[in-house]
Amino acid sequence: MSKRYVQPLRIAIQWGFLLFMVYLGVRLFLFVRHFRTGGAAPFVTRADGVEGFLPIAGLLGVKDWVASGAINPVHPASVVIFVTAVAVSLLLKRSFCSWICPVGTLSELLWKRGFVLFRRNLRPPRWLDMALRGIKYLLLLFFPYSILWAMPPEAVTAFIYSDYNRVADVRLLEFFLHLSGIPLVVIVVLLVLSLPVRNPVCRYLCPYGALLGLVSILSPVKVTREGKTCVSCGVCSQVCPAYIPVMAKERVMSEECIGCWRCVSHCRAMGALEMKLTGRKVAVNAVLFAVLVVCLFVGGSLAGRATGNWKSQIPYAEYVRLLGP
Repeated sequence: MSKRYVQPLRIAIQWGFLLFMVYLGVRLFLFVRHFRTGGAAPFVTRADGVEGFLPIAGLLGVKDWVASGAINPVHPASVVIFVTAVAVSLLLKRSFCSWICPVGTLSELLWKRGFVLFRRNLRPPRWLDMALRGIKYLLLLFFPYSILWAMPPEAVTAFIYSDYNRVADVRLLEFFLHLSGIPLVVIVVLLVLSLPVRNPVCRYLCPYGALLGLVSILSPVKVTREGKTCVSCGVCSQVCPAYIPVMAKERVMSEECIGCWRCVSHCRAMGALEMKLTGRKVAVNAVLFAVLVVCLFVGGSLAGRATGNWKSQIPYAEYVRLLGP
């Protein structure tokens, strides 16, 4: 398969995951409705994959796992998905952000639409861009410090088993179902900003992406430029959603690289840009890269199921107590 087909393949995978996540959300809505109506609405089993939207629960669960030696039964899938996303980033750059994450999918849709509308995308001045990027790292420092350092293991365990955390997924669902006031204004502003600016939420505000970016520095695969073949057209730098000056690099080491292959697939000089393994001799096939991203992520959930660390063990009676009318 020619590299020009990498983008349609990636976009198909993005939207496949997005539609699946919508399905999980609908299942959670129907599950909650059964309890909110006192059992009048049909019972629909909870889709545990929705815990992928609970990265803080995942981080809490990882600390509890290290301390206790076992994954908690409250939100085990959140731990599995969190660890899997980190593993994917360690092996295949921040491909989770550009191939799987629904926020990344919607953000990319918006800035591409903005390019069609305005004939360009805007980039903040370098000083402002760097300052804004610091926000996600400040948030990243806050959460691990609060959970991994400042919060004792006993407090982590107590929070995991608290009523509040047991229905954290339901609270998140109801937050989005009843958006109003300042949260609604903030989300609308971010959506509007996503039209002229490429991935502002991912680039400036997402601590999850910041963590995956730092981990991805250790990834053995990176975009590599062959100087003798490169014609210095600058297209690779222009199409990069992370504003990386790819044309000026021999090997893209930046934590901002999301492994989207846009620079490689748009390159006008055959062989000038490749995704290569450490050592810069072995090029990674685009289809193989896509297969690995999907298989590693899906494989994480299958491993969780196989080891009994996927389905929440909260009993039906507890949901009646926590969610009943």
